[in-house]
Amino acid sequence: MSDVTAKPGPVSPSGLTESEAREFHRIFVTSFIIFTVIAIIAHILVWQWRPWLPGPNGYTTGMLDGVNYIKALLA
Repeated sequence: MSDVTAKPGPVSPSGLTESEAREFHRIFVTSFIIFTVIAIIAHILVWQWRPWLPGPNGYTTGMLDGVNYIKALLA
């Protein structure tokens, strides 16, 4: 009979076997890459919506352009 409590391989201090650690690492890296891509896309969209660096006239004209655009849509 086989021993039911036997581990399939050496166990690290974290309690994971080598294959479990590799699987966790693969999932972690994939999740991190997906999160990073979403964050980059979000930053690009926000930059297009409202640039972080002001133009030559500062932020005032940028805000007024947005207000005038909304006024034109509502009129």
